[in-house]
Amino acid sequence: MDLTTVLGIVLGLASLVIGYAWDGGHITALLVPSAALIVFGGTFGATAIGFPTSVLKELPKALAIAFKQQKRDPVVVIEEIVDMATIARREGVLALEQRAQEHSNPFLRDGLMMVVDGTDPELTRQILELEMDAVEHKNDVYAKVFEAAGGFAPTMGIIGTVMGLIHVLGNLSDPSALGPAIAVAFSATLYGVASANLIYLPISNKIKFRTKETVSEMELMLEGILALQAGENPQLIKKKLTSFLHDKKAGQEEGAANGEEE
Repeated sequence: MDLTTVLGIVLGLASLVIGYAWDGGHITALLVPSAALIVFGGTFGATAIGFPTSVLKELPKALAIAFKQQKRDPVVVIEEIVDMATIARREGVLALEQRAQEHSNPFLRDGLMMVVDGTDPELTRQILELEMDAVEHKNDVYAKVFEAAGGFAPTMGIIGTVMGLIHVLGNLSDPSALGPAIAVAFSATLYGVASANLIYLPISNKIKFRTKETVSEMELMLEGILALQAGENPQLIKKKLTSFLHDKKAGQEEGAANGEEE
């Protein structure tokens, strides 16, 4: 479980509730089932219209990307590739067959098996790059689902508020009830804006970030597989892949610096 995702949502919601109660607000006033139904039901319905069933069925996997802790250590991957390159250089690539078949990472396993089978290096690159593109595209669609929900939720909140005000204006016979009724109507806007900015959009951003991490790791593996297939010196492979990591880190730092300047 990725605690930053869970704690972020909990902290955000708790801050809203505590801040509201701090000024004397009653927590129960925020619990409006009708507004919740309009906002969350409407958001789900609008999102379902915009995406095919095949994508909606994959939402549990999308949530797993955001909430599941990804255990990645590029240094371990590099050491593993260097070790296999040493074996291949000493005993031949066929000596890697058993290890390749039992490897837990499917991308690295596929690449190693192509090396063992003697697949043309250019074809190996093309196939693995297609796998990378497929993963990136699939995760991008996942992120767009939550991004769309984040766009629909505030609008559904406004719709719920308007519907509540219509109900209020249609029952003006009791002026003393106007205040509470209007407050209930505006709770829909609160639900819509809060859910968009504390749940849907942050989850979309987390999926995008996880996707970049995954693709970066796959790029590293691809370079390692091709170097191993070319029979390069294990130490040179290590140096190449380590430099690759440094380049990625430098790129991320440069992007962050550009963002701060803007």
